[in-house]
Amino acid sequence: QVHLVESGGGLAQPGGSLRLSCAASGIILEIYSMAWYRQAPGNQRELVAATPSGGSTNYADSVKGRFTISRDNAKNTVYLQMNSLKPEDTAVYYCNVEVRSVYRGSWWGQGTQVTVSS
Repeated sequence: QVHLVESGGGLAQPGGSLRLSCAASGIILEIYSMAWYRQAPGNQRELVAATPSGGSTNYADSVKGRFTISRDNAKNTVYLQMNSLKPEDTAVYYCNVEVRSVYRGSWWGQGTQVTVSS
């Protein structure tokens, strides 16, 4: 009932920037929270940043001060601005939204690769 399309991943040099986008479509009656997770090879998926409804944000300690999550409710889209990228930021990034659709549930994007390397 809900479809997520991610974009914006790719290759960046250390110290560079990338901006990820995730647009939700389908039967969306209300969006409760939007978030970005990442998973590096051999690691578990971890929360990078989240923005519950109401405008608050929270970040993993490893990205505080470098990454910024934002959302455009009119477009059902969440963004992740990533600055001062480090090689350890290399991972597949997934967006996640908690939505009231036909039922309340959580949906995942397909993932987008971010590689930070010189």
